Amino acid sequence: MNITINGKRCQSISDIRECSSAKLTSFVEEYFNDADYIVAHTSGSTGTPKEIHLQKSDMKVSAANTNRFFGIGPDSVLYLNLSPDYIAGKMMIVRALEANAQLIEETPSNDVLANYNGSGIDLAAFVPSQLVGLLHNPDRLQHIRKMIIGGGIVSAGICSKLVECGIEAYSTYGMTETCSHIALQRIEPIMKPYEMLGDNTIETDARGCLLLNLPSYTIKRIITNDIVEIVDNRHFYWKGRYDNVVNSGGIKLYPEEIEPKLTSLLPKAKFYISSIESDKWGEELAIVIEYPTMGTNIKIGKVKESLHENMKQILPKYSVPKTFIAVSKFEYTTTGKLIRRKFKADGSIME
Repeated sequence: MNITINGKRCQSISDIRECSSAKLTSFVEEYFNDADYIVAHTSGSTGTPKEIHLQKSDMKVSAANTNRFFGIGPDSVLYLNLSPDYIAGKMMIVRALEANAQLIEETPSNDVLANYNGSGIDLAAFVPSQLVGLLHNPDRLQHIRKMIIGGGIVSAGICSKLVECGIEAYSTYGMTETCSHIALQRIEPIMKPYEMLGDNTIETDARGCLLLNLPSYTIKRIITNDIVEIVDNRHFYWKGRYDNVVNSGGIKLYPEEIEPKLTSLLPKAKFYISSIESDKWGEELAIVIEYPTMGTNIKIGKVKESLHENMKQILPKYSVPKTFIAVSKFEYTTTGKLIRRKFKADGSIME
C-alpha cells in the first residue's frame, strides 16, 4: 500500500485512519483483506437494490483502464467528493491505490471545492447535482483538469456551460457490475459517441439493447436494458432504457433523449417524460411534473399552449408531449435514482 491522502503519505491502514473518513478507511480495509471480492449494492434503477460481490480483480481492471485513458500515475491528484458507500466513490479510491496517486477526500456535498486551495486536480468525479453549484462558482473550475460525470443524465444546459468553461469533461456509461464506468463520452458542442475502455467490445440483441463483451473481467458478458445506436464494436450512442420506451402508433420514442432538450424551457421544474394510455395510438407522450402543493392527487390535462408551442420549436413533431400530468412528489430509489411511472387513461399508475 502506497498512497497519499489529504497530503499524508500512507503505507498502512493506521496511516489512512489518521487522515481520512471512517468510510474511506473501512473500504480500504475491505479492499486489502483476504477475500477476493468486496460487497457492493446495485443502484436499484429497475428494482430493489441488491447486494452483489465485486471481484477485486475486476476492480483493478476497471481502474487500470481509466488510469490509462486519463494518464493517471504517481504524480496525479484525484478528487473524491462522493461517498465510499457507492461504487463511484469506491472506484476513485481504487484508482488512486492502483496508481499510487494522491487522493483528496472531502465530505460529500453539492458545495464542492468551496474551501479547496491545493494543487491542480487531474481527475474528479461528480454527479449532475454537484455541477449545478460548481458552475455557479466558475472560479473553482480552475482547479480541475479533467472530470467524469455519472449517476444521471447530464442536461443540455450543463453540457453547454462546461463547454463554455473549456473543461475537459466526460459523461460516463457503466453500472455497479462493471465496477463503475466502462465507456466515456467527451462533452463537446457536437457530442461524439461513447467509447469503450480497455479491450471491451459491444453488440446489440434483438431488442436493440447493448451487449457488453468483457474479456478481461471475470464476468465475460453482460446483457443490458439500454437501447443504443451502434457505430462500431467499440462506439455507441445511448438512447434510453428499454423499460422507458414509449411506442406511440408504432413510433418508438425515448424519454431520456427528449428530457435534456426541455431543461431550458423548465429550468426550475422537476419533470420527466413518460406515457399515458391512448385509444388512438396505444400510448402517447406525457410530461410529468412535480407539484408539492397539490396534495396526493394526480392531475391530468393538456400541456399549456405557450409551453406546447415552445416545445414544437425544439423537438421533432412526434416527440412533443401533449398531455400534462402533475404529481405531488416524485419517487426515488434508495440510491437517489428517479422511479419513472407510466399512466393509465384515468390517471392511475400502471403497475
